[in-house]
Amino acid sequence: MTSSPQQDFVLKTIKSRDVHFVRFWFTDVLGLMKSFAVIPSELEGAFADGMGFDGSCIEGFCCTQESDMLAFPDASTFQVLPWRPESNAVARMFCDIRTPDGRPFEGDPRQVLARAVDKARDRGYVFNVGPELEFYYFKDAGGTEVLDRGGYFDLTSLDYASDLRRDTVLTLEKMGIPVEYSHHENGPSQHEIDLRFADALSMADAVMTYKLAVKEIALKHGVYASFMPKPLAGAPGSGMHVHQSLFDLDGRNAFFDPDDPQGYRLSKVAKHYIAGLLKYAPEFCAVTNQYVNSYKRLVSGGEAPTYLSWASRNRSTLVRIPGYRPSREDACRIELRSPDPAANPYLAFAVMLAAGLQGIEDELELQEPTEDQDLFALSRQQLREQGIETLPESLGEAVELFAESELMRETLGDHIHSYLVAAKRAEWNEYQGNVSAWERERYLAVL
Repeated sequence: MTSSPQQDFVLKTIKSRDVHFVRFWFTDVLGLMKSFAVIPSELEGAFADGMGFDGSCIEGFCCTQESDMLAFPDASTFQVLPWRPESNAVARMFCDIRTPDGRPFEGDPRQVLARAVDKARDRGYVFNVGPELEFYYFKDAGGTEVLDRGGYFDLTSLDYASDLRRDTVLTLEKMGIPVEYSHHENGPSQHEIDLRFADALSMADAVMTYKLAVKEIALKHGVYASFMPKPLAGAPGSGMHVHQSLFDLDGRNAFFDPDDPQGYRLSKVAKHYIAGLLKYAPEFCAVTNQYVNSYKRLVSGGEAPTYLSWASRNRSTLVRIPGYRPSREDACRIELRSPDPAANPYLAFAVMLAAGLQGIEDELELQEPTEDQDLFALSRQQLREQGIETLPESLGEAVELFAESELMRETLGDHIHSYLVAAKRAEWNEYQGNVSAWERERYLAVL
């Protein structure tokens, strides 16, 4: 039985670090973490032949009649979990899911992104992403009592959660996930930790690790962390702004052009890519904003952009061109501001990349930027009167656009596409049948 150098490293590290259990991590279609533990003596066999498990128990995987699945650990993702004891330690590896005959399982989100990344590489590009994930701390999981009343960048007694953020950042660094910066966000008890950009597959793994680490460290401090897109009425929702760029295979930024006649330092490739994002954003919204609650954040007058527009200075547009270091080639990127942190990062990064690549392939013309207009101040109706289209207003609208999208079906594959259509229609129908407290307060006594 032959093994790779990375697999040898894992086996040696397990002995030297007193690792007694290795968690095999993967996600269901919705992006919820799944895991089972393997003892070290089983690892060599797992690297060679995978570890079997019942796929019918995983949301969106398969039916009972076709339930046998194999998890193949990716040795490059091995890390010891810092929040577990150092003696009898616990480590983790992300897995690729395959069928018993060795084929990649079409319901595995990680392999959807791997396929999209391979497609980009075939065209000469490496897809890099750097997400900014926001979240809230609450006293417990049973309510929304906040820990502080701080605001943007506060560093006072109001920022009660500084130690939580510090411990989380240190934990991520121990796991090889570099953090760019962290700070208090605009909402009470709302926070943000931004990860340094990396290739998309590594970053999707990092996002899943990040979300679990945030929750684990919060629990150690006796509080609860939530990535719900809009947990509080009257307070900002939580987003996952995704900075992204394409580099060529020689390490040059394909988005950068210092001679851009518009002055944005964007190449034609970048502009076609942005045009692709704007064209297909309504179709991929059911992936980047996949819950009923996601659309409570994407409302007129809110702080999340819903308008198919782009600019550099204007933060009310859907796509922004950050200008912190405009003359540096490696800093040139675009930022998509609509996704939220409840999205499955594997699928979200895959559909963004597919939209941008389609824009490049079709050489889509980029509309004029919207620099000087506060789009947050306009209603959807006013925007449409100006010819500015918007993202879907609800999950119900989003899932129907998604269902009709050939690009989404091609990118995600029939299995995941059809599952999401059915699951999100069911979620929307159930929500539509629910009578809320708002409705009772507004109508019960007067109708």
